[in-house]
Amino acid sequence: MSDGAFMGPPWQMDWALKAQAARDALPEHVRKIVDAARAELVTAKDPYFRGIEADAELPGTIRVEPARSTSPRGPRVLYFDNYRGWLRYIFMHRVDDPQIVVEEIFWQ
Repeated sequence: MSDGAFMGPPWQMDWALKAQAARDALPEHVRKIVDAARAELVTAKDPYFRGIEADAELPGTIRVEPARSTSPRGPRVLYFDNYRGWLRYIFMHRVDDPQIVVEEIFWQ
């Protein structure tokens, strides 16, 4: 970045190895749902989804909330497929190359 300004979306996204393996083990139709949720996440203006109704722009089948209410800038949980699955992620808030890191994924 030549001008030193904070980068915005689309955000880079990386997966922890265990989370990537869990995602790859999901049925194909669920992986498509995860990919759609991922697309929403990497294009969000604020990946923390802070504030009242901050996730109102997301489809009705996706919700985001803090993993712990005592850590507002900490890990987030993105629920997908009408709460049948979730992924836990953190946002590495850096001026150069900010990115989202998915730590864990689950679907039932």
